[in-house]
Amino acid sequence: MTNPLAPVQYRVDLADAAAHRYRVTLTVRDAAPEQLLSLPVWIPGSYMVREFGRHLSGITARQGGRERAVQQLDKTTWQVATSGRAALSVSYEVYAFDTSVRTAFLDDRRGFFNATSLCLRVHGQEARDHQLQITGLPAGWDVATAMPALAGARHVFVSAGYDELVDHPVELGRFWRGRFEAGGVPHEFVVAGAWPGFDGERLLADTRRICAAQIAFWHGRGKPPFGRYVFLLNAVEEGYGGLEHRASTALLCNRRDLPRTGQAAMGEGYLTLLGLISHEYFHTWNVKRLKPREFLQFDYSRENYTELLWFFEGFTSYYDDLMLRRAGLIDSARYLKLIARTVNGVGATPGQQVQSVAEASFDAWVKYYRPDENTPNATVSYYTKGSLVALLLDLHLRRAGHSLDALMRRLWKVALRDGVTEPLLLDEVAAMGGSAMAEALRGWVHDRRALPLDEAFASAGVHIGHEPGAWAAALGLKLSEGALTGVQVKTVLRGSAAEAAGLSAGDEVLAVDGWRIRRLEDARQWVADGRPCELLVVRDQRVHTLALRPRADSPWAQTVALTPEAAPSATARALRKAWLGD
Repeated sequence: MTNPLAPVQYRVDLADAAAHRYRVTLTVRDAAPEQLLSLPVWIPGSYMVREFGRHLSGITARQGGRERAVQQLDKTTWQVATSGRAALSVSYEVYAFDTSVRTAFLDDRRGFFNATSLCLRVHGQEARDHQLQITGLPAGWDVATAMPALAGARHVFVSAGYDELVDHPVELGRFWRGRFEAGGVPHEFVVAGAWPGFDGERLLADTRRICAAQIAFWHGRGKPPFGRYVFLLNAVEEGYGGLEHRASTALLCNRRDLPRTGQAAMGEGYLTLLGLISHEYFHTWNVKRLKPREFLQFDYSRENYTELLWFFEGFTSYYDDLMLRRAGLIDSARYLKLIARTVNGVGATPGQQVQSVAEASFDAWVKYYRPDENTPNATVSYYTKGSLVALLLDLHLRRAGHSLDALMRRLWKVALRDGVTEPLLLDEVAAMGGSAMAEALRGWVHDRRALPLDEAFASAGVHIGHEPGAWAAALGLKLSEGALTGVQVKTVLRGSAAEAAGLSAGDEVLAVDGWRIRRLEDARQWVADGRPCELLVVRDQRVHTLALRPRADSPWAQTVALTPEAAPSATARALRKAWLGD
């Protein structure tokens, strides 16, 4: 049963699941005389033009029993010549074989889609009610989505406009499903592809603690701005990612990272998964509702630029692991190890001297999602460095008697309707911490230099130690497994000894000083720091000999280690307690 009054209706049929094709029928009740239809070129939350229209084919249209002409105007827009008041029916196919959280997938075991990949936008009717019906489900398959269901109908869902329709991903298949309540609101967790022995109850319990902590963060004892929330997790052999939505999130993880029945320890893989869950859930507030002003109205046909991803992604990255600490899932020592990993990652990015996090935010459309061998030298991640900006600001605000928590809640009140701008953000920081702090934040965001972290850590009773780094890192190399030796150059860092030696991405290191190696680290047993050595490398089927002169003063020779000070000052102890709950 469908709602015959819905102005825009989609029927998504799974009849060709084995061929990875969805068959979509769009019905427009009141079509314009020259009705424009288009498919988005990007999906909000993933800032790259992905050209979803390349997978759409076979588009036809009928009205009043007669075929109507369909003209393609550009790569993603079609125009249908209509006549009269009869409903317009448009049919087409979409190929779906991408397991990421951003697009669509279909085979004989599982289906998933974002409506940005399947549902043509009906120009002029974006604000009217939209309806989605799913048909052709194989026996035993179920549907999971946060999109409201149409009462009395099976697998029919409704949305108040196109923006809402494309903000509800859909999971299809035979999957595990669990439920819990947090903040007085029902939550659902769906897991596809899990191994036998997967501990669903532990995943639910840990996720509930994260959700409860975040709801309390934003609303105290109040309720969140959604009536129901759904986690959609696809477990695969190798994969990682997440994409936030207004009342759900699509997640991707390695199967081996799921919790196992009888395993009480918090493994690194499971900790990474919980951090991802925390990150995407925090986005429910920070970017899905509290938005940059540029995102108040999306343009699905082109890039939507903002310089504020350092705030919306970076500050969310700061809070994702911090919420694990506040939920009691990890202790302070383990949390500080996660922070140290971020510090070391940003420190090993020469691109932070080339690009600010504000510039990196603006360039996300062409740089962040298209990494190559030169990426660490040319850009910096607005996720990681943005999270360190958040940490710096939090500790500075706490020294002034405030906190980043209070600033986030203040922005929730003053910027929810009109969006966040940098001037507004700086004004709010100045109101809490003074104009000097606001100017410092502006510098951290726009300067192309390392952040002044040491003093901030010390003020919170955090000891800053140093440990020897891997030899490859000290040389300025990032490696991957090669076909011959297992030592293949992935990236050569700018200003490094490896760059001076003439190493290039793609080179495979065969030997050091005439000794064949399978692990570059082995050569450190006889190559003293600063002593020249000889590398035998293969490049484009040719063998080359390169002279390498390791630098004793390499900026990557050591890594930062952060630990709680055993006996901090009373002031530092109080700050650390307020920050980490120690």
